[in-house]
Amino acid sequence: MTTLLVTGYRAHELGIFDSKHQGIPYIKKALMNRLIPLVEEGVDWIITPGQYGVDLWACEVVLELKQQYPGLKLGIITAHASPEEKWKEDKQNEYRRIIAGADYCGAVSNAPYDGSWQFRARDDLLFRKSDAILLFYDEDAAEGSPKFFKERALKLNAEGDYGLYLMHAEEIQNIADEESQQGYE
Repeated sequence: MTTLLVTGYRAHELGIFDSKHQGIPYIKKALMNRLIPLVEEGVDWIITPGQYGVDLWACEVVLELKQQYPGLKLGIITAHASPEEKWKEDKQNEYRRIIAGADYCGAVSNAPYDGSWQFRARDDLLFRKSDAILLFYDEDAAEGSPKFFKERALKLNAEGDYGLYLMHAEEIQNIADEESQQGYE
């Protein structure tokens, strides 16, 4: 496995509405914990749809990991041109900072949003270009956007060599609990 697709919930699906939310560092730490062993096993490209939430937090983790693993590359493949244009200014700035550090950034369609076909085309490309997926999806939580990635990944996994790694809310909660206990010691 050399290319890993990383995605999951959008920030609003997790009830996160600002970049200073206390849950984000725990999500990023869980992503880091999952990505390091995969990078050490040979993953050299991490690709993501680049949507605001788990996608961009994963990008930040990859940018951090690139200091330790200089051969690691980050690709962001969006569905359409300028996906950030309707975001608040602080989120736009965050997005632009992240894509500036990416090794590849492109859109499946160079047109602005034109329909759901752009997202289907993006997802087709992401799955075609990756060997496995690390997906933050929790069966016990609201279904949200990762449901479609999970269904597709399960089908590909059953058909053959496509890897599926699921990350759950419990993992993140355990990290938060451990860190809060360390604060009391």
